[in-house]
Amino acid sequence: MKLDRIMWGIVLLFIGGVLLLENFNVIDFYWRSVWRFWPVFLIIAGVNILFNRQKSQAGNVISIAVLVFLLGFLFYKGQRPPSDRNWFADSFKGDLEINDDDNDVKDVKRLSFSEPFSADSSKNVTLNVSGGGTSFKLEGETDSLIAVGVRKRSGDYSLRKETTDSTQVLTFKMQEKKRKWSINEGGNDVAFKLNKKPVWNVNMNMGAGEVKFDLSDYKIRTFHFEGGAAAMEVKIGDLLPITDVVVKTGVADINISVPQNSGCRIKTQTGLSAKDFTGFTKMDNGTYETPNYKAAAKKIFITLDGGLSNFEVKRY
Repeated sequence: MKLDRIMWGIVLLFIGGVLLLENFNVIDFYWRSVWRFWPVFLIIAGVNILFNRQKSQAGNVISIAVLVFLLGFLFYKGQRPPSDRNWFADSFKGDLEINDDDNDVKDVKRLSFSEPFSADSSKNVTLNVSGGGTSFKLEGETDSLIAVGVRKRSGDYSLRKETTDSTQVLTFKMQEKKRKWSINEGGNDVAFKLNKKPVWNVNMNMGAGEVKFDLSDYKIRTFHFEGGAAAMEVKIGDLLPITDVVVKTGVADINISVPQNSGCRIKTQTGLSAKDFTGFTKMDNGTYETPNYKAAAKKIFITLDGGLSNFEVKRY
């Protein structure tokens, strides 16, 4: 068997094993702690190229041994909570003002953006969000249409509004600058506040990062998420008759909460991903439904498309 196939098989077994152990609550694995060691994969690729050319059994053994050792290192590091305080747990304190002491953190800057609420804002509002290496969190409501607080170490952010006859479009965007990578450096933190009156359509496009949105008190018509190596936790409410949720990922940890009173249908195209849909009945062609799906007056449609991800949908 070719060395490439053996090594890819070991990597897939590693990822699948970690996701399975997480699903059964055997371990707590923090993908954020692993992402900062991404140069390890360059080492693995380099060793593979070096010894694969020799086509010797000893070289194959060395390549596999290096791979297993480095994956073991990542497994150890992944079970340790992230040491920096810029992702979810400690970064956001009650309001858009982030009260952490930045004196010991180099090059941290704070930004704020907002758009006023007007009569036109009671229509549909589309929020487009993009940015990599960022932790996004929803921090409640505002009297403005939107308010955003940013704690950044890199990149430039902007908020732009466009108005049409039927909707307002808000685009919150990060433009990254080329810079040196640092093993001790964290990402950026963004805290949103949204007005509860409009009907919202939220589109998120990001590479690596984390999202934690409690949208249960907002009128969400659509929530569309595309991410590479990401962690997402979203809670959907039942304030509208129909809500569409679409998630497309590479390697990600996805958690979606839906209300028990709403009927929910899940359509999956998830490859080798792990799935946990407690309280759902499996139908045909990768479809899952809640027992009250047909009878419920309000419905949530979820589409999941991912490669090597962990998908969990639960009812509350």
